Amino acid sequence: MSEGQRFQLGTIGALSLSVVSSVSIVICNKALISSLGFTFATTLTSWHLLVTFCSLHVALWMKLFEHKPFDPRAVMGFGILNGISIGLLNLSLGFNSVGFYQMTKLAIIPCTVLLETIFFRKQFSRSIQFSLAILLVGVGIATVTDLQLNVLGSVMSLLAVITTCVAQIMTNTIQKKFKVSSTQLLYQSCPYQAMTLFIVGPFLDGLLTNQNVFAFKYTPQVLFFIVLSCLISVSVNFSTFLVIGKTSPVTYQVLGHLKTCLVLAFGYVLLHDPFSWRNILGILIAVVGMVLYSYCCTLDSQQKANEAATQLPQVKESESDPLISVEKGTGIINEGVAKAPVWNSNKDLHA
Repeated sequence: MSEGQRFQLGTIGALSLSVVSSVSIVICNKALISSLGFTFATTLTSWHLLVTFCSLHVALWMKLFEHKPFDPRAVMGFGILNGISIGLLNLSLGFNSVGFYQMTKLAIIPCTVLLETIFFRKQFSRSIQFSLAILLVGVGIATVTDLQLNVLGSVMSLLAVITTCVAQIMTNTIQKKFKVSSTQLLYQSCPYQAMTLFIVGPFLDGLLTNQNVFAFKYTPQVLFFIVLSCLISVSVNFSTFLVIGKTSPVTYQVLGHLKTCLVLAFGYVLLHDPFSWRNILGILIAVVGMVLYSYCCTLDSQQKANEAATQLPQVKESESDPLISVEKGTGIINEGVAKAPVWNSNKDLHA
């Protein structure tokens, strides 16, 4: 099996793991939050990250992966930024209507494309832009309900979009710049993300729910779902870093909208949530957009591979010429956490 085929299989595996684990944790957390009344999403996310770090530490002790330290300032800044973005997403949902929150999530894709185009000179073909537009229209039809604006909520949403885009671009950039795997990056950044959310989580959850997480009655059933949610979160966090590292932040956001459509479908089938023809139409349009996006990305990848193959003989010829001296440097290609479940007691819960 060639290296390209192994990479494609690894990418498909990462995408599948991300979808399965995210849908699973949504179902688990919907039962925890909607049915059992545990609405402390930010604090729960900090527990997710702590369990993820402990699991990775055990994996490191078993030598399942190699610890590769790199710039501690980059790790700290990245981890804190991830934690802040999760907190801002929670605030965005808490201070806005569900419809406006969905618009905030839709804005992440064009914002990511814009940032990568401006700062990384990354080019997106017209076919990819067209497929993303179809996807956004479909998800908007399926999920956006009411749009109620307020100044504070709008500011929170804007900050949430910016920090989320930057954090996801950094995930891809750091892995390529320092040549670290998704597991190595997740292991080093987890403590900073968990510490940030563990400090602000109880205050933020208290602000949104008017309840105290430490005064909540933890029944055996609640504890069971909390433990189950934390265990599934290990797979969610790992697959998030894995997908962004193997693909791009834009692809990860497209995958996130696929999860949204699947969650709507599972909610209707398993939990008997309200469902309308508008939801069905939106999901079908979104699926068409996702298929087109995947097809266009495949065509672009094949085109780049063919261009690289035609340039390779020229490079080898120039290297074989003794009159040409080539100074080898370290080239860095910047191509550009997950988000954890965001609180909404009744309508919407995303991994």
